[in-house]
Amino acid sequence: MNEPEQPGSEKESSRRFAPFSAEDAVEGEVVRRRGIYLLPNLLTTGAMFAGFYAVLSAMNARFASAAVAIFVAMVFDGLDGRVARLTNTQSAFGVQYDSLSDMVSFGVAPAVVSYAWMLQALGKLGWAAAFIYASCAALRLARFNVQVAAADKRFFVGLASPAAAGLIAGMVWSGHRLEPGGNVALIAAAVTVAAGLLMVSNLRYHSFKGVDFRGRVPFIVIVAAVVGAAVVVIDPPRVLLLLAVTYALSGPLWWLRRRRRRLFGS
Repeated sequence: MNEPEQPGSEKESSRRFAPFSAEDAVEGEVVRRRGIYLLPNLLTTGAMFAGFYAVLSAMNARFASAAVAIFVAMVFDGLDGRVARLTNTQSAFGVQYDSLSDMVSFGVAPAVVSYAWMLQALGKLGWAAAFIYASCAALRLARFNVQVAAADKRFFVGLASPAAAGLIAGMVWSGHRLEPGGNVALIAAAVTVAAGLLMVSNLRYHSFKGVDFRGRVPFIVIVAAVVGAAVVVIDPPRVLLLLAVTYALSGPLWWLRRRRRRLFGS
C-alpha cells in the first residue's frame, strides 16, 4: 500500500511546484493551455486590414483602390478557413474573430464605399440604402454564428457576406469614373439594398466547401482554372462583377426552379 502523503513532504512539494507542461491534467482530464492559433488568425487580420483600408480609400475618393481592397479581403477570408481546416487549427475564438472581421470587411466597408462613391448624391435615400446593407450584413453574420453547428455545410442560407461585398465592389470598380447622381445613383442604391436583402433571405447558395484541395482532380480542372484566371485578367472589374451577379442570382433562380418542379412535377 502507498503511504498517504504528508503535508510538506518532498513528493507533494515537487508536485505542487512542478512547472506546467503544454498539456496539464485537471481531475484526470488533459486540458490544453489557452491560446490562439497564429496562421489562420493572421489571415483573418489581413482580411480585416484590407476592409479598413477600403474605408480609408473611399474617404479619399480612391474608389478603385477601395474596391480592390475588398476583393483582397475576400481572398484572405477564403484562405483563413481553408488553412484552419487543412492544419486542424479550428477554434471557437477563430469563428468569432472571423465574424468580427467579416463585419468590417464585408459589412461596413462595402456600405461606406458605395455611399462615398454614388449613394451620397441621393441624400437620405443614399445613407438609408447603405445602412440597410450594413445592418443586413450584421444580421446575416449573427444568424450564421447561431446556425453554424446545425447548418448543411454544402449550402449557405442567404447570400454570404463576402459574395454580397464582391457584388458591391465589382459595381464600384466598374463604374468608379462615373459622375454621381442621376439614374446611376438609383441603380447603385437598388443593387446595394438588393445585396443586403439577399443576405438575410432564406435562399440557398452553394458554399463550394465540398471542394477537396488535398485530393486528386482531373487534368481538365487545372486547365479550367488557368483559363478562368486568364479571362479575369482581361478585364478584372467587369469579369468579377459578372461573376458576382451570376452567383447572387443563382439563389433566386434555384428557388424558382424548385418551386416550378413542385407545381408542375420534375
